[in-house]
Amino acid sequence: MLFSLYFSFLCGLMVMFSMRNHLLLTLISVEFIMIIVYSFMFMNFMSFNYEMYFLIMFLVMLVCEGSLGLSILVGLIRCHGNDMVSSLLLILW
Repeated sequence: MLFSLYFSFLCGLMVMFSMRNHLLLTLISVEFIMIIVYSFMFMNFMSFNYEMYFLIMFLVMLVCEGSLGLSILVGLIRCHGNDMVSSLLLILW
């Protein structure tokens, strides 16, 4: 189970660093990586019988990060008409 989590994490990192043109693909890969980190923390907390309050706070921060990313995406599409990051002159990835 741990090997599949590590493999999924590496695949998420690879997608994030290879798909740098579109903001939507980058945000989806960041959310995928955060879900993998959440599941890894959940497995560790369950195996060591820790409290789950930190996981709830992490999940709240994950949702806030996702909504912030979507609002940036909507603002970018309204201003520039697409989600191509390369069309911006201020942010060059």
